[in-house]
Amino acid sequence: MIGSDPDFFLARQPEELILCLGTNLGDKEENLIKALENLESEFGPAIKKSTVHETEPWGKKDQDAFLNQVLIFETNVRPHIAMEEILRIERDLGRIRYEKWGPRLIDIDILFYGNQIFKSDFLEIPHPYLHLREFVLKPLSEVAPDLIHPVLNRTIRELLHDLSAENQVEN
Repeated sequence: MIGSDPDFFLARQPEELILCLGTNLGDKEENLIKALENLESEFGPAIKKSTVHETEPWGKKDQDAFLNQVLIFETNVRPHIAMEEILRIERDLGRIRYEKWGPRLIDIDILFYGNQIFKSDFLEIPHPYLHLREFVLKPLSEVAPDLIHPVLNRTIRELLHDLSAENQVEN
């Protein structure tokens, strides 16, 4: 029985679970606070927290600005179980999924789980768009600038620099 197998739920050693939170509906500051409280009750205290960044929407531009924050937890909860818990937390906080990249009360994305590379229909780690999103890279560079992306073999600092340079050329 899967439910009785602790190896299904728990990894043998803790890994860094790196999350990005975003919100652009309601009381944005309170949304981030409630998300952090719920995440800490599930995964323990965050070991690192970025400052909160106000950012323009990405993907779908005609909506309010977002508040974003990156959090790092040390956990031995396996990635797919962590994702299930994150989705539950989003639902408990009132998240309803209307449209891709649309407005949201809270969004919690897994960016990294240690240096693992994982892909299923349910979850992709590292997050497939993180290197394209300044709203992720800026707060992530505060808490893990020298972290090496396991697929791109570039540090977060380098990815942010590359994206900033690319954005300057486009503007």
